[in-house]
Amino acid sequence: MTFFILRKILYAASVLLGVITTTFVITYVLPGDPARLMLGQRADPESVASLQRQLGLDRPLWEQYGSYIAKLAKGDMGRSFSTNRDVMGSILERFPATALLSLSAMALSTVIGILLGIIAAARPNSWLDTALMSTALLGISLPSFVVGTMFLLLFGVTLRWTPISGYIDTGWNHLLLPMITLALRPLSVIARVTRSSMLEALSQDYIRTARAKGASVPSILLRHALRNALNPVITTISSWLAGLLAGTVFIEYIFNWPGIGMVALDAILKLDYPMIQGTVQFTAIIFVLVNLLVDVTYAFLDPKVKLS
Repeated sequence: MTFFILRKILYAASVLLGVITTTFVITYVLPGDPARLMLGQRADPESVASLQRQLGLDRPLWEQYGSYIAKLAKGDMGRSFSTNRDVMGSILERFPATALLSLSAMALSTVIGILLGIIAAARPNSWLDTALMSTALLGISLPSFVVGTMFLLLFGVTLRWTPISGYIDTGWNHLLLPMITLALRPLSVIARVTRSSMLEALSQDYIRTARAKGASVPSILLRHALRNALNPVITTISSWLAGLLAGTVFIEYIFNWPGIGMVALDAILKLDYPMIQGTVQFTAIIFVLVNLLVDVTYAFLDPKVKLS
């Protein structure tokens, strides 16, 4: 068990180092000059060169990388070029909004997705099964930014049922549209995975034994089949949870939700290198840590995982 956990930790660390290195290189080969962008296009060359020296942009790339890694090891992501604020502080300030949106969307998609999967598996190949799975396929196929724009125009602009933008401080109704939009794709995937896993469980011998003993349909579905069909469902949920926490960029932009995604987009537009690197690396850390936690939890719950 100890070797398994250490191997997973080393793998997670290597992934994070790869993300850090890739992000650093890509950021610094982007076209444009942050110093000139900060000073304006009419700034004289001397002022631009002075600001470049101040920001350390005149040093060789490898030297900048070494300095950045040394600071990052101490938990210092640097300061924003555009606001001069601490990058980590700015990200942590916006993280609660992203976490609220992601966790609420994940809770909604988990409950409804599992329920729809069970209903579809209880009536396989029926009109209800076909309708539910066709709807789920549509939910998977439609991009979130398309669904979000449609919901915004229909429910926010045309029907005026909900506000079109904002944050939870101004009312829970501001959460509804972005939450439903973000939940649609994972809900559809969870429903299909639950149905598939339930159908496999319902074909096993212990289900036939339970039926022969006179067990009720709800008992067979929930007590026997669902308990043995949850492993792939939990894996799917954990993957989507990490993904939602790591990136809600388009949804935050469409609904003007003040989370990490908005910070990242603003940083890209302003060529704010430290903030771009910080947001990407922070989301990568969340994604890796959630998956690491799930892998270690599986190792404790299922002894077969250790053998693999």
